[in-house]
Amino acid sequence: MQAELLVIGAGAAGLMAAGTAGEMAVETVLLERNDRPARKVMITGKGRCNVTNACDSLNELIANVPVNGRFLYSAFSRFMPSDTVDFFESRSVMLKKERGNRVFPVSDKAVDIVDALHNFAVDNGAEIVKGRAVELIIENGEVKGAVTDEGERIYAKAVIVACGGKSYPQTGSTGDGYTLARMAGHNIVPIKPSLVPLEAHEGFCTDLQGLSLRNVAIKVVDTKTQKEIYKDFGEMLFTHYGVSGPMILSASSHMREMERGRYKILIDLKPGLTHEQLDARVLRDFAENVNRNFINSLNALLPKKLVPVVVRLCKVPISTKVNQITKEQRQTLVNLLKNFTVTVTDFRPVEEAIITSGGVDVTQINPKTMESKLVKGLYFAGEVIDADAYTGGFNLQIAFSTGRLAGESAAQGIIDKGE
Repeated sequence: MQAELLVIGAGAAGLMAAGTAGEMAVETVLLERNDRPARKVMITGKGRCNVTNACDSLNELIANVPVNGRFLYSAFSRFMPSDTVDFFESRSVMLKKERGNRVFPVSDKAVDIVDALHNFAVDNGAEIVKGRAVELIIENGEVKGAVTDEGERIYAKAVIVACGGKSYPQTGSTGDGYTLARMAGHNIVPIKPSLVPLEAHEGFCTDLQGLSLRNVAIKVVDTKTQKEIYKDFGEMLFTHYGVSGPMILSASSHMREMERGRYKILIDLKPGLTHEQLDARVLRDFAENVNRNFINSLNALLPKKLVPVVVRLCKVPISTKVNQITKEQRQTLVNLLKNFTVTVTDFRPVEEAIITSGGVDVTQINPKTMESKLVKGLYFAGEVIDADAYTGGFNLQIAFSTGRLAGESAAQGIIDKGE
């Protein structure tokens, strides 16, 4: 098979790259191993697709990319969140802004985003071919195409590798891009999970499995430096292995070097109340339950599942009557509710992560074009690159911006060759 441009991977970055090259009248083949494109986009944002983040400036955008954010300066400059919004709304996918400037389709359906990307590529002439690239064809320091797992050789004047990272392998992200990059001589920064649930030391997490907490605040402390590295307000979830939920996924991306017990999550179960106000609230509840056992006096204050765990952590015998609770024991309860602590032991496996941190070394990629510095005509886009961001739509924006830039650059290179 022959094409001018071969794009490997029909995810967010690949579809954007293929459609962009097609707009420039470059004949493009889009190689995708799945029956349907952009399977990972389909499950983002719990199926709603947090498509981008409507942050105000380029500097703010880069600040939300803790790993190699400056590398993305040119890509972001070329295609900002406002461009992403215009892109989809011009294709009749209306968007809305929610808490934290997160942008979603008005329909709350990720499939609308996927369909728009797919149509963008196909309508601009991209041919989607099912297959898996297992080898790049490189001659005299220049890419000439790729070989599929069935032995078919697809020749092209340029190749864009956009086949994702290693998170959610069921969507097709199994690390193929890293293999192809290594074949081309690129260094791969060791991958690790990011935006991932966390395992915890405390046994009570198993007891609390399935409990979702809303409108709570968290602080994450690095016990090695004694510094607060993250804080948030929102939702979280207890699991059989530890903790998960939106805030926890965000917190995980701030834990750069994982060591057992290094990070502690302090949960404020009653962030709307000061210590003094919470103490007064507890006193009122106690007054209404003065002759009951301590364990039966907290049902109005806490979720039912949390009560026995809190009582156990307070180290007050469950049969103790409320009228026997001392001031010190009451203060212990209040302090516990304001600083309910979970000790992190590890990330969950990379396969459970929303994204992977690590990937193709950015020092070997031209940030102004996304072209390899080692192999002429080879480009990279999306999660395969060692650049990852916080949750909130930033990672999809990286995919769109790098895909756009890679598509433009590869197409222009092909056009220049033909002149």
